[in-house]
Amino acid sequence: MAASLTKPFTVIDRLDRSDEVLMRIIHSITELRAAVSAASQAPVFVPTMGNLHEGHLDLIRQAKRYVAGADSLVVASIFVNRLQFGPNEDFDRYPRTMERDAQLLAGAGCDILFAPDEAELYPEPQGYKVVPPDALANLLEGEFRPGFFTGVCTVVHKLFNIVQPRAAFFGKKDYQQLMVLRTMVRQMALPIEMVPGETTRADDGLALSSRNGYLSPAEREEALALYRGLNGIKSAVHALRASGATSVDAAGWLNQAEQDAKAALSARGWLPDYVTLRRQFDLLPPTADQLLANEPLVVLAAAKLGSTRLIDNLEV
Repeated sequence: MAASLTKPFTVIDRLDRSDEVLMRIIHSITELRAAVSAASQAPVFVPTMGNLHEGHLDLIRQAKRYVAGADSLVVASIFVNRLQFGPNEDFDRYPRTMERDAQLLAGAGCDILFAPDEAELYPEPQGYKVVPPDALANLLEGEFRPGFFTGVCTVVHKLFNIVQPRAAFFGKKDYQQLMVLRTMVRQMALPIEMVPGETTRADDGLALSSRNGYLSPAEREEALALYRGLNGIKSAVHALRASGATSVDAAGWLNQAEQDAKAALSARGWLPDYVTLRRQFDLLPPTADQLLANEPLVVLAAAKLGSTRLIDNLEV
């Protein structure tokens, strides 16, 4: 850690181990900018909404490896962003676990935790928003969560302006979000490298999510059906490509496979929004020829189990 970080700042909490400062917790934009400007290189950044799990910590470790040997800080943020929640979603009950999260971040090697309150980040109504193009943001998650990606793009762009990172780390579990944000960075000419992190899974394959904590023990066991369904489609794609099927066969197969996967979840008591196979580069459906060739694909799913909505994906 850079020697400059041993100096105290105001409006900052510190997590200590003996005389060593492990991580600073900063609550104001002014203090954050002062802290990151003390390093000779721009920081790298991992934005989160808190309620952290091992997937978030893997991103911190990935960021730490990225800056190894450089005078550059790893900054994480925790902010539950009201703008990306719909009126009937879980903004109010989303877990706020700041003390636990701070300890986890410090243990993973984070240098600075930026934890603004709502009045700091949105001191006035956020009238200016970043609205992503419909072609990318109004399908899949955007169809079922109207306005979600506008909220995400607005807060991430604002955080990028505050932190001024040279690289930012996002998990592939939120596959469409990563694509939307990559496109925003490219089209807005932001000098930020977008670094993806692989989805972190439990030993049984369930994708780690901050919302997994909503699941009852029985629902936690049932949640594996989503991952198994994705794996089934992935395996079927590989089998189809090896079978010598024609384009006509492939076109009919895709539609039936998606319908069957949704029906299987429904039969188990789920409420599926989508189970679908898409092209990785634009999240549009593949043509029959692309399905049979080596076009990089991704199978994505979103479904509600009880009161908890889960998403997952697998690249093919």
